[in-house]
Amino acid sequence: MTFRIINAIALTLVIVGAVNWGLIGFLGFDLVAALFGDMSGLSRVVYALVGLAGLYSIIFYKRLAIDEA
Repeated sequence: MTFRIINAIALTLVIVGAVNWGLIGFLGFDLVAALFGDMSGLSRVVYALVGLAGLYSIIFYKRLAIDEA
């Protein structure tokens, strides 16, 4: 897998997480739990992948600094 694909997957998961948190904050509705069950095995995998994507996305700060140089 190229880094371009990994970056696209990470960005997609971060967006899913952001939308889910927005729904929780504004409407009190957890989309992941509604789709996959409240803390079911699959929902826990989705939450874990979103978390890993968020951690992976930290590297973009370094890339921003490189692009500005």
